[in-house]
Amino acid sequence: MSAELISILVLVVVFVIATTRSINMGALAFAAAFGVGGLVADLDADKIFAGFPGDLFVVLVGVTYLFAIARANGTTDWLVHASIRLVRGRVVLIPWVMFVLTGALTAIGAVSPAAVAIVAPIALSFAARYSISPLLMGAMVVHGAQGGGFSPISIYGSIVNGIVEREGLPGSEIALFLASLVVNLVIAAVVFVLFGGLKLSRAETIDRDRDRDRQKAAAVAGGPTGEATGSGAGDGSGSGSGDVVALDTDDDTSRLNPARIATLAALVALVVAVLVFDLDAGLTSITLAVLLSTVWAEDSRNAVSQIAWPTVLLICGVLTYVGVLDEMGTIDWAGEGVSDIGVPLLSAVLLCYIGALVSAFASSVGIMGALIPLAVPFLAQGEIGAIGMVAALAVSATVVDVSPFSTNGALVLAAAPGVDRERFFRQLMMYGGIVVAVVPAVVWLALVVPDWG
Repeated sequence: MSAELISILVLVVVFVIATTRSINMGALAFAAAFGVGGLVADLDADKIFAGFPGDLFVVLVGVTYLFAIARANGTTDWLVHASIRLVRGRVVLIPWVMFVLTGALTAIGAVSPAAVAIVAPIALSFAARYSISPLLMGAMVVHGAQGGGFSPISIYGSIVNGIVEREGLPGSEIALFLASLVVNLVIAAVVFVLFGGLKLSRAETIDRDRDRDRQKAAAVAGGPTGEATGSGAGDGSGSGSGDVVALDTDDDTSRLNPARIATLAALVALVVAVLVFDLDAGLTSITLAVLLSTVWAEDSRNAVSQIAWPTVLLICGVLTYVGVLDEMGTIDWAGEGVSDIGVPLLSAVLLCYIGALVSAFASSVGIMGALIPLAVPFLAQGEIGAIGMVAALAVSATVVDVSPFSTNGALVLAAAPGVDRERFFRQLMMYGGIVVAVVPAVVWLALVVPDWG
């Protein structure tokens, strides 16, 4: 058996073990890099570490550090409250508020699961209170997170654009961002129509003042405070969903304070620094995080521990192993194998389906980190546009995160109150299966067949 084939089989084993044994894929990849690099390819430590993505390490640490501070001081809670107030309580707009909110959070640097973890509990509680389909609300949250997930300063965007740059491929940060945004926006619109979103236009507008007055009166009388005034009133689904009404009350989380104003300014400064002045996103964000920590030390005390260390380990480990594959010549060997199929478009659609299927059960970022480098020799032939192919691979590997086996899908399943979880699990699984079956072919037709880039 050739060394190249051994390294590919080890990569498959890493994915299988990470999926079935709940072990961080990055830690497995580091061990695989040491084993394959040292024992199979006879590489020394310097060559094994040559593929360590130091720039992406700083991006991952910096943006998640800044976002952890924003979460700790209540800035993200304020953003949620402001979004609800913005639509004046109109029920039909709430799913789209959740889509936009999670998209905005990931676009400015939040890790997708972090954004979903923040928004999903509020969104699903709101869905239970006002008789909105939990599948509709959960899908809007996840697709919103993925819609903003490939902005030039986002985690996913930084990862993919960094890989493209290192591999010497033609790239377009804006094209990648727009491809993901449009695909997820279209899917969200279809889900909105199919799962009862249009019916919400006939729902009663939330009367915030009346709802608050009823809760105060009920509290004085010693009665329940979870009574709803919207379209879900009286159906028993509002239990435990009082947090949604609290979004519109005049409590601390709905107010701006100096720390939150400074954090909002820091997020805007990050966007301007990266997009206007072309500064490094990682170094800029970690600098802003340190400044906020210095002034508001109490709010930031636990922020470092909330950095997405599992994601950092995952990305750095997988890309280090990919660097070993590159050093061994495995990437060229595998790319030539894909090209030998003889039909470039067929090879392209197969790669999209591989990315979607594996990502539904494993890490999206891990799949992107492995698939894009493997496609480099195939793209180098010039028969397939690199920009379109990279965008198709990225979208295929992330849009399937609605699967209940993925982190985002699991968060949605866990956050839904008052539902039959087995039934909801089956709904998410069926919906995820439909996405896996349909979306790779659609993005292949839209992005690869026209030969973009």
